[in-house]
Amino acid sequence: MPLFGHDAAFPEARPRRLRRGAALRRLVAQTRVLPENLVLPMFVKEGLTDPAPISSMPGQVQHTRDSLREAAVAAAEAGVGGLMLFGIPEEKDERGSAADDPDGIVQAALRDLASEVGDDIVVMADLCLCEYTSHGHCGPLMTDGQVDNDLTLERYASIAAAQAEAGAAVVAPSGMMDGQVAAIRAGLDGAGHTGVPILAYAAKYASAFYGPFREAAEGAPQFGDRSGYQQDPANAREALREVTLDIAEGADMVMVKPGLAYLDIVAKVAESSPVPVSAYQVSGEYAMIEAAAERGWLDRERVIVETLTSYRRAGAEQILTYWATEAARLLR
Repeated sequence: MPLFGHDAAFPEARPRRLRRGAALRRLVAQTRVLPENLVLPMFVKEGLTDPAPISSMPGQVQHTRDSLREAAVAAAEAGVGGLMLFGIPEEKDERGSAADDPDGIVQAALRDLASEVGDDIVVMADLCLCEYTSHGHCGPLMTDGQVDNDLTLERYASIAAAQAEAGAAVVAPSGMMDGQVAAIRAGLDGAGHTGVPILAYAAKYASAFYGPFREAAEGAPQFGDRSGYQQDPANAREALREVTLDIAEGADMVMVKPGLAYLDIVAKVAESSPVPVSAYQVSGEYAMIEAAAERGWLDRERVIVETLTSYRRAGAEQILTYWATEAARLLR
C-alpha cells in the first residue's frame, strides 16, 4: 500500500510548492526553537574583581558575582528559559569541601540569582565535585585512585541540600555515579526540599568535546580521565539503561551530553522517556563554530540556529547552549 494511502507522483506531486517564500516555509515548519527552550550555562569564580575571558570560548567569561547577575538579567530579558550555574572556588581539597559550604561561591551566587531573576527564569545548579576537588575528579578517591562511588553519593546528597537551601530551583547531578539520583532525592527530601526537581545528566559521555570547558571550569583531572564513570562513546543501549535507572530513582528530567555528535542518542531517549529530555551543546561545539566563523568559513548566526534546530528535531525539549541569550534574541 502506498505511504499514507497517497500514490501521487511527479508531476502532480511537487514538494517544492511548500518552500516558496519565507512566510510559507515558516507556516509549514515542523520544528521550532523558542527562547524558553534554551538554558544558559554560566561560570562564576570566587575572588575575581573583573570577568575573566575564556580563551578557548570566545565571548564567554568566568563571572564575578556582579557580572553574573547582569548576565542573568540579560538572559531573562531575552526570554531564555533557564540558567545552569557552575562554580570555581578559590580553595580546593580532596573531598571538594567548598561544594556544600553554605558560604561557598555557588551557594552565594545562587542566592544572588534567586533574588535577582528567580521569578523570571529557572535557576539551576550543576551538581558535581570536579570543580571543587584538588585532583579534578568527580568525587573522593579510594587508595587505588578510583572515585569512591558510594562515598561520593553522600557528598552529592549534602551538596544538593545546600544548593536547594541557597535557592536552586533545579539541581543537576553530572557526575555519572551509580545511584546518584536516588541519593540526591533522599538528601533533598530529608532536608525538606521535596519540591526541588532533579535534572539528571543521565547519558553523559566521556567526550573529547569537553576540552574548552576544562579551562572554563578549571576542573580537569590531575591524572587519568573520566572513562571509568562517564559513558563510552561507542555505546547506545547503555544510554537507555542509564536513563531508565535514573528515572526509576526519581529523576524529573534527563539529559544527554554532548549533543551534536550524539543526536541519535537524544532521539532514542526522547522516543521512550516519560520525562522531559534535555541536551547540552557543549564547549567543543561552541569553540568549533566560533573558530570557523572567525575565519569566514561559515555563516555564524545561521549555523547557531541550524544546530539548535537539529537538537529540537531530535527531540530535546531543553537545550543548554552558551549562545542562549544571543540565540533567544535571534529567534524572537
